[in-house]
Amino acid sequence: MLSPEESQKALHKIFRREYIANLEQLFHVLETSSRMSVFRRLKLIGYITSFTDAGRYYTLQEIPVFDSWGLWFYKGIGFSRAGTLKAAIIEIVHSSSAGKTPKELLHLLKIRIPNTLHNALHGLVKSNHLCRYRLERLSLYTKPDEAQIQIEARRQEIQRRAQLVEPLSTETTIYVLVEALKADKVMVSPSTIVARLSARGLAVTVEQVNRILSQYGIQAEKKTIKYR
Repeated sequence: MLSPEESQKALHKIFRREYIANLEQLFHVLETSSRMSVFRRLKLIGYITSFTDAGRYYTLQEIPVFDSWGLWFYKGIGFSRAGTLKAAIIEIVHSSSAGKTPKELLHLLKIRIPNTLHNALHGLVKSNHLCRYRLERLSLYTKPDEAQIQIEARRQEIQRRAQLVEPLSTETTIYVLVEALKADKVMVSPSTIVARLSARGLAVTVEQVNRILSQYGIQAEKKTIKYR
């Protein structure tokens, strides 16, 4: 086993080079097979345990550059400013203005096994760290003392998204198709269609034009128009 001074130098060296390390690597670097000895040396310089991969990876507190959710990933291994997976979930849900769904948490935390998240959420609800609600066929997790605020914010968010994708009028659809068909065997882009219709006083977006063309099997910006 290296002396405390030699251990500190060796640990700083491996973490500067690798950024993260598992227990086997640390055994080798510190020339020991004692878990307790490794953690005593790590504690002296300050370390963090990964919340992914069953906590099998470690880094120094000074290394991570955490994002706005308090997360840092390196080679797919996740570390949280809060510490454990449960603590990370609590911090994310509590700081979110509209709560979080399991799908959103899976994406943020990059958890490869959904059951890992499910079990953590179940435990947090049971211990009253989080509340769970059903909203628009979604499972929404919230901060207990701000649940109604987060639920209302999520409800408004859902309504905004619905308005963005609400069906276009038959009149708008016909105008877009007429402009597209006029361009038979001539290259045309959705932005050109938008410009032409805008000149006629009809407000339509490129995204809406793309949606209409896709619905009717028309491929924009091609020399010929194809139909399904």
